[in-house]
Amino acid sequence: MSVSVQEQDFDVAAEMAALSQGRTDIGAIVSFTGLVRDMAKGAEISDLELEHYPGMTEKSLQAIEAEANTRWDLQGSRIIHRYGRLAPGARIVLVLTASAHRQAAFEAAEFLMDFLKSRAPFWKKEGTTGGGHWVDAREADEDALNRWS
Repeated sequence: MSVSVQEQDFDVAAEMAALSQGRTDIGAIVSFTGLVRDMAKGAEISDLELEHYPGMTEKSLQAIEAEANTRWDLQGSRIIHRYGRLAPGARIVLVLTASAHRQAAFEAAEFLMDFLKSRAPFWKKEGTTGGGHWVDAREADEDALNRWS
């Protein structure tokens, strides 16, 4: 289990290799990489700025990662979430889950992303030509998270 909250970009292939290095008990690794979009609600996005409270954010992500590891039989997991000002096309989040079989890896990755989209303590501000605005979790994100209750 491993969580990082960082400004710098990440290398997906290197993270996957690190998660599985020397492991022959892993039969599946599921990877989700989230990218900054250039459009939202019909407006062109110039940047996305993410803020967080250091310490609190990491603890929150570690807790949800630990929960995923108790719900599913995982051999490993990795969450990286970036903060700061990001341009469209930039990588913003990485979730990796590893298990002996694919179903656990898929379900755990989906669970982690549903949490990250609706409950992770990040504040997001989209920059547009009309100014900036703070982004709230969408109702669909809340519905997705509720299915795990």
